[in-house]
Amino acid sequence: MTRKSTAKGKKPGFYGQVLDEAEKLKLEEARGVDGIDEEIAILRIKLRELIVEEPQRFDLHLKMANAISRLVMTRYNITKEQKKSLKEAITRVLTEIAIPLGIKAIVR
Repeated sequence: MTRKSTAKGKKPGFYGQVLDEAEKLKLEEARGVDGIDEEIAILRIKLRELIVEEPQRFDLHLKMANAISRLVMTRYNITKEQKKSLKEAITRVLTEIAIPLGIKAIVR
């Protein structure tokens, strides 16, 4: 497959080949974002929405919390000991939410 140049003279790139023009503009905008703070914030908002909308889905709450935890560790380059403490704190908070709601789950 040959790469075609875009109007600006840039090659479309791996993902650009499958995007429409509006998506290509969004991709260019996304390339300008530095760091992962916005991704962490979005996931936090979505976790809160999930807890409200589907309180019984503790499994999804825990998965999303773990994803947030991994992003935060990446963002701050957290050590293994700090990682363990953060995971324990997140597990404790989710467990304290789940127990009052009567949700039974296995926390690993």
